[in-house]
Amino acid sequence: MPNASVVEFPVLNRPAVEGEFAACDLIYNLPDFPTLPETQLTLELQMQERSADLSAIADTILADLGATIQILRLAAREYQYADEHPVRMEDCIAGLGLEACFEAITAGVRVRGVRSQVVYVLWNHAREIAGICRHLAEETPVLIAPDKAYLAGLLHAMDAVPAALGWISNEMAVHPACSALKMAERWFLPSFLKDFFWELSMPDENSHWSKLMAAAHHLADRSCSGDSTCDFLIRSSE
Repeated sequence: MPNASVVEFPVLNRPAVEGEFAACDLIYNLPDFPTLPETQLTLELQMQERSADLSAIADTILADLGATIQILRLAAREYQYADEHPVRMEDCIAGLGLEACFEAITAGVRVRGVRSQVVYVLWNHAREIAGICRHLAEETPVLIAPDKAYLAGLLHAMDAVPAALGWISNEMAVHPACSALKMAERWFLPSFLKDFFWELSMPDENSHWSKLMAAAHHLADRSCSGDSTCDFLIRSSE
């Protein structure tokens, strides 16, 4: 893949207030997504090494919902008109450059208080579902590739992030999968993610993605201890 220069684009440096964004802005002008402090610290340490381990850096990013979305958005903006569009996280990092990726990850808005709780619970839930999806896909890799299953599982709750952080009001609520599909299309995310959100919005008996997500949530529910949940924290933050 040829070297690519990273384009600069405006970033909102202040937290958005609830209800500030119009319905169309949900697609076009969402602020940068928050990332976990430990993700940023780990990346800083990895960048100080003599030689960067691309696989380890990709794993660090893929363990963080916000960091993953930030890199996918950056890659999509850079490659939206190119013949080749990187899909693997390692390819995104190699094509964009480590410094540009780190800058995108650290640009995310900072959240405090109950919002911080929402981020941690929602991010952990996304990572748990992603891991289960990859495990399930490894049993039948012909249907869905494990790496794609992981990424889909990680982003399955992407539509919940704006509302959880107070970026949109309840009156703007739409079908979750449809909202995620619109974001995926606007941000030129990989085509398999668009297929994933499309199948979730229009599930049928032959939908491999819907079956995978149902099975993943079933396994996650069985292992849940019954403590705080994403839904509870999201509701309490509204």
